[in-house]
Amino acid sequence: MPRMSDADKQKSHARIIDAAARLFREDGIGATSVSDVMRAAGLTHGGFYRHFTSKEDLVVAAFDKAVDDMIAAMEATETASQRQDVKDDYISRYLSLEHANKAGNGCPLAAMGSEIFKYDGEIKDAASRAIDRTSALLDDPSDQQAPSGLAMIAMLVGTITLARLAKSENGALQIIDAGKSALEQLQKD
Repeated sequence: MPRMSDADKQKSHARIIDAAARLFREDGIGATSVSDVMRAAGLTHGGFYRHFTSKEDLVVAAFDKAVDDMIAAMEATETASQRQDVKDDYISRYLSLEHANKAGNGCPLAAMGSEIFKYDGEIKDAASRAIDRTSALLDDPSDQQAPSGLAMIAMLVGTITLARLAKSENGALQIIDAGKSALEQLQKD
């Protein structure tokens, strides 16, 4: 069997991380096996250890990738006005029924946070880094009256988590609307 080129290995590696990021957010870390991830990536289970030392190593990589995808636009802004526009768009997309219904493409903190708190080490460190990065981007140090980034991320994650627990779409929308109102009030105070 021919040896895989470095470019092919990198493509496979990226496919594994993408599949894991989606599956861990959709189904949970514990409920998603390495075989599930490799199957979703279109690869065999045997190839996993060419890319990762353990499932925990994969969880960290997948979590980091999901965070990167969520906040890349905010990190790429150069001016304060651009940052505000991108931040407003981020909040609008975050507090939406689509986000509540599609955990596999959404915020990893909201999707996996209740499971990650049970872990130690690198997995929990990845979540802490995500909180720090995201809250720093949501923070507005030039406005002392603005809510802190930590308060904003707490409101966002809490709102979408509760919306996902609602029994109906109408209930989810009510929770999302309540979260939007609370965030607006927080920004006014």
